[in-house]
Amino acid sequence: MNWILLIIGGLFEVGFTTCLGKAKEAEGSTAIWWWAGFIISLVLSMYLLYRATLTLPIGTAYAVWTGVGAIGTVLVGIFLFKEPADFWRVFFLFTLIASIAGLKLVTR
Repeated sequence: MNWILLIIGGLFEVGFTTCLGKAKEAEGSTAIWWWAGFIISLVLSMYLLYRATLTLPIGTAYAVWTGVGAIGTVLVGIFLFKEPADFWRVFFLFTLIASIAGLKLVTR
């Protein structure tokens, strides 16, 4: 169950980085809503990370949480913000995914 909380927390990390990116581009009340989404996602992400670390090793939990967030944020950047998806970027994204899977496999 804590692995699921950790992954959901990582997805909320993607949420707060996405809201941050959209808030930069927005103005007026739209920007306020993006900032609100940023704060809510940030709080939920941190809370779920905390809950997961009650039973998982902190080093592994933090690495997986940031990895899920990094992978999701790169994908959002590529698909939503039209960032480049060149060979090396995708290559290192896959090495990050392999590293996260490896940590999951070696952690009890």
